[in-house]
Amino acid sequence: MRPKSRKDTTVGGGQPHRDAKITAPNVPSDIGTKIVAFAASNSKKSINKRLAIHAASQIAKAAVEVLDLNDYEMPIYSVEREEAMGIPEQALEFKDRLRWADGIIISFAEYNSTYSSAFKNIFDWISRIDRNIWENKPMLLMSTSPGERGGRTVLDFAVGSFEYMGASTITDFSLPMFSRNFSEEHGIVDIDLKDTFSEKLHKFVSSIENGRAGHRTDDALGQLAR
Repeated sequence: MRPKSRKDTTVGGGQPHRDAKITAPNVPSDIGTKIVAFAASNSKKSINKRLAIHAASQIAKAAVEVLDLNDYEMPIYSVEREEAMGIPEQALEFKDRLRWADGIIISFAEYNSTYSSAFKNIFDWISRIDRNIWENKPMLLMSTSPGERGGRTVLDFAVGSFEYMGASTITDFSLPMFSRNFSEEHGIVDIDLKDTFSEKLHKFVSSIENGRAGHRTDDALGQLAR
């Protein structure tokens, strides 16, 4: 099932690529690159959400769905709750959006050196649907914070674990001192950090293109085998 439109599908945080299109993905399946982007935070003023949206906006000819974790609030996961109520609809819906995407962008807020509770609960529930959590999709994992480390601790933890949970490739980027290095008008303003970000984004997009090419080859071989 193709994901339905979400409420939060607007662009913010830097100038989008001239060919970028931020939209809800209620569109034909033969569109260009399909991106799901979100902050691993439920803060309504999340700087990580601004960074995730900025990254998605730089991808040319992409259909982008920006998820808001507040739309996926569920009871705290426990084995007993799963046995009593099954998998919540919100978890199934979240997983459906991951399946739809060609690539996934997440920017992590660091709470006490780890994930936010909002993200961790969604993560726990969707892991009960399928151990291939990230659906063999390329991932751009990022973090930012007001401080000098830029949320690097939680980002390193995610990078180190997601490769065993269904990420086909992982590219990572950390932006330190968000208020100094990011502006709404220009995006990432530090030249060195901007160059690093551009390199990482290019790697992420290349991974998506390689994956799409592989799927087309598999489809063609399947046709020949019939």
